[in-house]
Amino acid sequence: MTARTRTDVLLLAGFCTFLFFYGIAQFGLIGADEPRYAQVSREMLARGDWVTPTLGGHAWLEKPPLYYWQAMLVYSMFGLSDAAARIPSAIDATLLVVAIYLFFRKFRPAVAVDAALIAASSAGIIGYARAASMDMALTAAFAIGMLAWWAWRESGKRIYLSGFYLCMALGMLAKGPVAPFLAAVVIVLYSIAVREPQLIAKTLWVPGILLFLALALPWYLAVQIRNPQFFREFILEHNLARFSTNLYHHPEPFWYYVPVILLALIPWIVFVIAAFAQSVRVWWAERRSAPDLELQFRVFACCWLIVPLLFFSISRSKLPGYILPAVPAGVVLLSDYLRQQLERESPLPKWMAILHALIACAPIVPAALVGYIVTAHRLPTGRPTWIALAIALVLTIGIAVTLSGRLQWRILRFITLIPVVLAVAAVLKLGTTAIDQKLSTRPLAIELASMETHTLPLAVCGVSREVEYGLAFYRDQFISRYEAGNVPAAEHLLVAAPDWKPNLIEWTRGRRVTSLGHYAPQGLDYYWVSAAGVKP
Repeated sequence: MTARTRTDVLLLAGFCTFLFFYGIAQFGLIGADEPRYAQVSREMLARGDWVTPTLGGHAWLEKPPLYYWQAMLVYSMFGLSDAAARIPSAIDATLLVVAIYLFFRKFRPAVAVDAALIAASSAGIIGYARAASMDMALTAAFAIGMLAWWAWRESGKRIYLSGFYLCMALGMLAKGPVAPFLAAVVIVLYSIAVREPQLIAKTLWVPGILLFLALALPWYLAVQIRNPQFFREFILEHNLARFSTNLYHHPEPFWYYVPVILLALIPWIVFVIAAFAQSVRVWWAERRSAPDLELQFRVFACCWLIVPLLFFSISRSKLPGYILPAVPAGVVLLSDYLRQQLERESPLPKWMAILHALIACAPIVPAALVGYIVTAHRLPTGRPTWIALAIALVLTIGIAVTLSGRLQWRILRFITLIPVVLAVAAVLKLGTTAIDQKLSTRPLAIELASMETHTLPLAVCGVSREVEYGLAFYRDQFISRYEAGNVPAAEHLLVAAPDWKPNLIEWTRGRRVTSLGHYAPQGLDYYWVSAAGVKP
């Protein structure tokens, strides 16, 4: 290993460790998906079952198993915890960064470190690297597969094409047929754009297809045999119906993913837009001639960027994580654009430097005030906001001046990492307590446990899915829901929204009910309820 390679490894290891792993459990699992996926993995591990995902002891067939398998392995090594539930995504993000570095080191060595650091510091990658979800597993598998396909395209070595099919199989196991489908559309669109339709037929390589089937199909066949409802639930409902209808109540306007992808590519969005615009402009000017391989690479990255954007914009059901597979395309496109600017020694336009500095430093303000924002749902007035704005403004001026100096493009990656690191550090230092109390059920679960002499069943009433699934994970229990008619006959604890108190009086008539407290951050009451038949 050369001195430069050692430096690159240490640099990437340091940034990946801080941006993806450090403080990964400073706040508990949030939302409905994180605790739900973590609990499914726990139940599969407890049963020693690597085929059928279950939730509350019942088959839960919404998602394929790759994340669950990863979490099961981490649980078996480090024990059950919310940190362990998030580690698979952090590992997947790290693998993505390493793959981008290795790809550029092989094919575009001048910007290998830049490309890897741009990927590691993109807001979307950082956010989902710290989430217990399938999105990062899909994104890493899909992106590495697309890079492998281009490596085959440029080198002609079929070992890379094998890697492409292997990654598409992993993508299929991560989140279903969306990975091979998006890859097929990207390749077809690119082949048409560069007027080489024969690439489509060449990509359909029989050994690669057999490798894909050998890796992806066994689980699908096994889970279908064990659970005959799998095809209906997973393919028809959670893929086709989720795409074509609002069955799962996530409606958003057609343009929803435009601001989402812009936010996901912060702080690099100015240069990604510039790279995209230049690539499209040059391709259009040269569309009647055969474009050189460098231009083709940028066209490929553009196709990769816009296909997920358009595909998920058409979908009737929209969630932010769906667009994550497009983020590495922006990274790849920008990295090659940066290489081009360095080779040409092009000056960095001052307006671009100023706008980039503003966008890169803007997240420092909400990051420093995130505790207040989460609690009060607005920016605070007065001194805290002014201090945060002043810090962001001073840093903006410093970055803009630095980028206008002699080094310009060469200093871009490192000068941009300063506000990224500061923003992440601010969230971890100043916001995690508020996030934990307001958005996670971990503190509530701890309060409930402190009230018990022995573990009691738990029921909820009028609470959100986030609370229900969070308590199910932190207490490792099936949670009964009063309003669904599931009132436990045995002695139990009850967590309820205050508005439902009149209903609780009716549903617990004839039983002793003792108020144990009020969880103020989320406005929830909790009670002890005696067994049925015990006189009040």
